[in-house]
Amino acid sequence: MTPELGRLLAELERHGAENDAATAERSQRMLNITRDTGEFLGVLVRAMAARRILEIGTSNGYSTLWLAEAARAADGRVTTVERADHKVAMARANFARSGLGGSIDLVHADAGDVLQRTEEAAIDLLFLDSERSEYTRWWPDLRRVVRAGGLLVADNAVSHAGEMRDFIAAVRAEPGWSTCLVPLGNGEFLAVNGARAD
Repeated sequence: MTPELGRLLAELERHGAENDAATAERSQRMLNITRDTGEFLGVLVRAMAARRILEIGTSNGYSTLWLAEAARAADGRVTTVERADHKVAMARANFARSGLGGSIDLVHADAGDVLQRTEEAAIDLLFLDSERSEYTRWWPDLRRVVRAGGLLVADNAVSHAGEMRDFIAAVRAEPGWSTCLVPLGNGEFLAVNGARAD
């Protein structure tokens, strides 16, 4: 990691914490992942040599930068999806400052629509950090787009366990998928598509 990127991540951590402490309005909060979760995602990306990464829920781009910094080592790209106008603007500015903009595709759209348009088995790693109430409805497309041997990671599996319960149950009930819950940060739910690649 470059010193410049390290400073930007630290700045975004401070801004996110200060912003979220000052407002209870969810749409105005950054709701960033924790630093240890960012480091964890980076390790997962590197271990898989993941090149096709999809992130649902960009916010100000903090988590995207962790993913993209790791993906760049394998010539990979992160496609990140955000619906909120003001967060798209913040993320775009942060990506420009990061030096990682060439490894990131920022999509300003509804995540459900993007998932429906994504090709089957097109994603190596999918990071889910968005509207938890939609996850169960999205599950058929989430399942479809993650390649055989690919990984789904969902944030807030401990901090918002009640909201995640039905989604986690649906994934765990899916034949061929292996899952675990990692009590790191806000809790990361991991699911591997165990289907055999052709």
